[in-house]
Amino acid sequence: MRIQSLRHLRGPNVHLSRPAVVARLCLDGLTGVETSDVTGFTERLLRTLPGLAEHHCAAGAPGGFVSRLRGGTYFGHVTEHVCLELSQVIGRDVSFGRTVSAGEPGRYDLILECPVDESPTSRVPRDLLEAAVELVRAVADGRTPAPDLGELAARAEREAVGPSTRSIIAAARRRGIPVERFDDLSLLRLGWGTRRRLAWAAMTDRTSGVGIDIAGDKQVTRRLLTEAGVPMPDGGAAHTAADALHWFERLGGPVVVKPRCGRQGEHVALDLGTPGEVEQAFAEAGGDVIVERQLGGRDYRVLVVAGEVVAAAERIAAHVVGDGRRTIAELVTEVNADPRRGTGHSRVLTRVTADPRALAKQGVDRDSVPAAGAVVQLARTGNLSTGATSSDVTDQVHPEVARLCLRVTALLGLDIAGIDLRLPGIGEPVPPAASAHEVTAGVIEVNAVPGLRMHLAPVSGRPRDVGDAIVRAMFPAGSDGRIPTVAVTGTNGKTTVARMTAHLLADAGLRVGLTTTDDVRIDGRVVYRADATGPLSAQMVLGDPSVQAAVLETARGGLLRRGLGYDWSDVGVLTNITDDHLGQDGLGTIEDLAHVKALVAERVRDCGTLVLNADDPWVRSLVDRPRVRADRKRIVWFSLDEQQPVLVEHLAKGGTAYLLHDGWVVQQTGARRTPLLRAAEVPGAYGGAAPHVVADALAAIAAARALGAGQEAVCRRLAEFDPVADNAGRGTLLRLGEISVFVDYAHNPAALAATVRTLHRLWGPDRCVAAVTLPGDRRDDLLAACAQVIADGVSRAVLYDDEDPRGRTPGEVSALVEREMRARRPTLTALRTDGFAGAVTGALRLARPGDVVLVLYEKLGPVLELLTRLGAVPAGAAVPALPGRGPGAGVSPGRSLMGNGRVPVPEYHAER
Repeated sequence: MRIQSLRHLRGPNVHLSRPAVVARLCLDGLTGVETSDVTGFTERLLRTLPGLAEHHCAAGAPGGFVSRLRGGTYFGHVTEHVCLELSQVIGRDVSFGRTVSAGEPGRYDLILECPVDESPTSRVPRDLLEAAVELVRAVADGRTPAPDLGELAARAEREAVGPSTRSIIAAARRRGIPVERFDDLSLLRLGWGTRRRLAWAAMTDRTSGVGIDIAGDKQVTRRLLTEAGVPMPDGGAAHTAADALHWFERLGGPVVVKPRCGRQGEHVALDLGTPGEVEQAFAEAGGDVIVERQLGGRDYRVLVVAGEVVAAAERIAAHVVGDGRRTIAELVTEVNADPRRGTGHSRVLTRVTADPRALAKQGVDRDSVPAAGAVVQLARTGNLSTGATSSDVTDQVHPEVARLCLRVTALLGLDIAGIDLRLPGIGEPVPPAASAHEVTAGVIEVNAVPGLRMHLAPVSGRPRDVGDAIVRAMFPAGSDGRIPTVAVTGTNGKTTVARMTAHLLADAGLRVGLTTTDDVRIDGRVVYRADATGPLSAQMVLGDPSVQAAVLETARGGLLRRGLGYDWSDVGVLTNITDDHLGQDGLGTIEDLAHVKALVAERVRDCGTLVLNADDPWVRSLVDRPRVRADRKRIVWFSLDEQQPVLVEHLAKGGTAYLLHDGWVVQQTGARRTPLLRAAEVPGAYGGAAPHVVADALAAIAAARALGAGQEAVCRRLAEFDPVADNAGRGTLLRLGEISVFVDYAHNPAALAATVRTLHRLWGPDRCVAAVTLPGDRRDDLLAACAQVIADGVSRAVLYDDEDPRGRTPGEVSALVEREMRARRPTLTALRTDGFAGAVTGALRLARPGDVVLVLYEKLGPVLELLTRLGAVPAGAAVPALPGRGPGAGVSPGRSLMGNGRVPVPEYHAER
């Protein structure tokens, strides 16, 4: 067996609402072999991984998977379960898996859940799969392996979010705030657009940089707080050993020596009572230190968030209690057996390491056997990073202590701070002192990015949800951090609908972020030029702090290969579902395609709006899917056929729809109709010759109105939509002398048919010439169907292959298209050439005055640049009169070709 490929689905996807990986597994020598065919396989596997006995599998009860093993199951299925069990063994808590055929014998796709905040760049899923494959292969070969997962477990723990970050993520998700971890760091992005906030552990984007620098320099902190009258132990900075000894002589013992800019208790030395100890501590701390009198009392940490004391804990330094039998080393081993302890900050407690100096000060070492009940200190500080524990004392904090902590935080200009204090008890006021020399209790340190672990999981007392306190401070008044979001999908028309929707929403003064097949735009300006219909592009928009509303074109490729780039949208739009991309990414039928597109409908949040095309049977069928939950969403239909049964029934129940009635675009709720504008006036519809563009406008109006756009504003704004500037490459009409040029991105049979019908209405069937390219990653039957539509629609054509043949040999697609076109229409003039430039110029040479040249493209920019060099200009609002039809035979925006009769079901422009 071997893993052929693996891809991460970072957001909700067609398999799960959570992240997952999809691995293509090749069984090779085990193709056609089942577990029952291998003697002793089940017993050896269970000896290796006893936990598999608890797997339910399809039985719904423990032991279900074992029954499948004994009865015989394929090895792809076994690898799925082994990988899940290995994940549990290393502490990676996932439980969902599924194995499906990849369409070829011995090829399977394994879909395995990932922890929701695992980095999409993590190698842990691949390494686990490789370990599972090796283990299954070994067991099949008759061995009983003993997998060594220590290194993998350690890496998974290092990459996992720590308790502090995890508490913020959990609090945000409880509030419905979108939150995403950046890479494998503790950096979090919470919320979207203008409501987006950043947090890095207990530091937010509002945390003062000045405050961080002050708190990071203990001497500056001391001076600032002392001058403000805050009680702090007497002491000061020492840059040389002589300075340190000077302070020791002045203060008397015991003293504390700590690095001036240290953190997490590193190189902090307490209870120093001799010059030699001070000199040694000075050297170990790096030579730039603070020497201060050591205060008596107990060690406390108070957490302040946004002007509020939200938690307080007493810190107890790492220690063991003797039993008169075991050595200190053995007692430490017992302490570290606590599953809450891990390395670094990965768990709520840190593993204990006995500090030899701390032991020596007590006259013992690791091999000593302390008496029963004797307490042995293992570390010199009470930091959790050195293995300390905590006890919650939040409810005991004296009001004067709380006021002192709030004042300290304000003096440093911090929004979040951890105040370290030495006090006789936190339930008593801090004793007053006339001078620093008389201070016996007070503040000993201020932490700008405090750890939260001690408050989240104290060994005694009540845990405090300090992550929620931070989130409440970042998102006050119950804000969910979201901006209005529209997701648009379908086979054809997505780009036009997305662009129109963004144009309509911008009228309200909103800065709209837009993703489409061509680019990412922020407030109308291109910031990224590429096919931008996947999750990374969505995150680019949602993560931009200037964006007030988002419109996200969402294509099949991104959904299948990476998942969604968001968790929920406010409005989902589905334009249509027709034959395209079949044979790619495991899509065999249009049913498969509908299943993928349905994800956008399923991820419309409760009480959101689902805008659906009533004229498309596959779109109509989506409301019957359980995960669409039409009972929790507002359904709004759009249609060019007001007699559609689903539309009639919807309106009879008082629903809302946007439809074509008597040549007008109307909004109808129940029996009440509100005319919006004439269909002939829809920009890009060419007086009604392109009804599919009218349908696009209906969908866009429905989406904008669902987000609160005003009726009059929508009508006015739609009239201002420029088909050339605002929707380039989708039915763009240019003039080159007496020849018209129609630039479009139609690449599937339905889209091509709609485009050809439009040209026939405007110029007639005999006046159409085409420069044609089709994408090489379509199946032969789909390319053949496209070729037949073109053959029926044009009288002359020049065929070319794009620079990227998408897995085919150069010239293969154009040869296939030429063959199919000639078979369909033997008298057709069809030429082949290299590249778009030769095809465009060749088609222009074949055209006569009054003809139209249809230009199909893969990359719009180079095509428009060529046409501009050749002298092409926008055709303007009106289409010239058709030759031979007399004055006024042309179609202008004021004249409709629709009339009052029924309009054919619309078909749309293609996605890549």
